[in-house]
Amino acid sequence: MLRRTSHRLTVNKIMSGAEAVKDIPAGAKIAVGGFGYCGLPAALLQDLQKQGASGLTVYTNNPGSDDWGLGILLRSRQVKRLVASYVGENKEFERQYLHGELEVELSPQGTLAERMRAGGAGVPAFYTATGYGTAVQEGGFPEKFNKDGTVAIASEPKETRKLNGRWNVLEEGIFADFSIIKAWKADKSGNCVFRGTARNFNGPAATCGKTCIVEVEEIVENGL
Repeated sequence: MLRRTSHRLTVNKIMSGAEAVKDIPAGAKIAVGGFGYCGLPAALLQDLQKQGASGLTVYTNNPGSDDWGLGILLRSRQVKRLVASYVGENKEFERQYLHGELEVELSPQGTLAERMRAGGAGVPAFYTATGYGTAVQEGGFPEKFNKDGTVAIASEPKETRKLNGRWNVLEEGIFADFSIIKAWKADKSGNCVFRGTARNFNGPAATCGKTCIVEVEEIVENGL
């Protein structure tokens, strides 16, 4: 595993997964790479489950399955709020959401990727036509239920603006405390190479966290 931070020089970037995630605190905001099972930092998520940090806000494409990926953090009740674009294959996610145990924000897939990229570039917000005229823009989507099935938290309407003759929605950039991603190769300075479609959300997710923790298949010398 490698670990890079935007606010201090870390001399030794190579460490075990357990060491890399040990100081992620309760209540942290975490951006996680991967698309389904492709490019998923599964080993780091297992280390985070063992570490036990709870009350997490997680930004990711999808919550994994019941026993893989982010599903293991849901099962151990470590996630407080999930911001994702696809949530259809995790029964534990469904149970927690419908029983008022989990907050959920749905974001269109391309918008979610751009929100991560924007945060990494220091852009606080941007306009996009995606989602205009839907619950994404108009609000009212149940982000959390009460235990009796009534809505505890509903999404707020988003600001809109007409640009070049088309209505757009204002979306906020994602600024996470930590990024947890998967790469194919990395050198000892933390420069990463992604392979094929495993790149997916890993690139945008890597940029928007103050500290980036990378699970890699191979570590090489600088310059190789």
